[in-house]
Amino acid sequence: MSTYVLAGIDGSPESTAAARWAAAEAVRHGLTLRLVHARTWLDDIHADPAQPADVRALTTRMLSDAERAVLDAHPGLEVRTELIEGGEPVVALAEALNEAASGAELLVLGSRGLGGFAGLLVGSVGLAVAGRCEVPAVFVRAGESERPGGPDRPEVVVGVDTRATSPEVVEFAFHQAARRGAVLRAVHGWEPPPVWGYAGWVPPLAEAEQFRAIEGELLTGALIGWREKFPEVEVVEDVRIGTGASALVDASTDASVVVVGRRRRPHHAGLRLGPVAHAVLHHAQAPVAVVPHD
Repeated sequence: MSTYVLAGIDGSPESTAAARWAAAEAVRHGLTLRLVHARTWLDDIHADPAQPADVRALTTRMLSDAERAVLDAHPGLEVRTELIEGGEPVVALAEALNEAASGAELLVLGSRGLGGFAGLLVGSVGLAVAGRCEVPAVFVRAGESERPGGPDRPEVVVGVDTRATSPEVVEFAFHQAARRGAVLRAVHGWEPPPVWGYAGWVPPLAEAEQFRAIEGELLTGALIGWREKFPEVEVVEDVRIGTGASALVDASTDASVVVVGRRRRPHHAGLRLGPVAHAVLHHAQAPVAVVPHD
């Protein structure tokens, strides 16, 4: 059983936000918070070349500052700090972080970006981690340590593929909602067949409503067992015409966290993230949790 939440620290405002988000998660789960910094050649840039030991001093101070920030908010939290060798290139750094997270409840990293479809959220290391991590990985931007959600209660948003529902993804989202006392918004995006309509893609209104009802019934069916397992969680079923990625990005505005799935790959070649997870990671306006599943 996992005993800690892991957060990667690099001294940036984004990683501080990730540490705060991870700390709140550790408190909710009753777990230890583990803060790690993966050392790379970039650390040497900020050091005094006349003082080789300065690199370790800087990274140690970085971890101490992050520890102090989370303890100010959560005085009783058990926090451990650790410096690990990340190496280069990007894949080696990602693998070092993933190895450190092998026994964690989840891994939390900071990400830079503007959000929405105008900006990108995740860098190369973040994408490499998201595509390889065997535990859920959460990506947080500066200012997103804990978002209040909507006007009444916070929301956890989860993408649901009604034709290939992942138990791991849905269960993670229900647990998040239950522990936060949040509403779970289950989002299903669907696209009408391109043969409909005069323009080849615009469906007649009556047919669109019929198919929307069918998609809604499929979403209801996919969630029945989970509603019974988590009766305390209020669920909002949200069926939208459009791609799954655009539906989730639109729903992310007031979310505390957006949950997407990432299928495990049996080989190391090729893209590790599906198109929906990839797009949501880059464009969502809330922390994004990527959950690996079979």
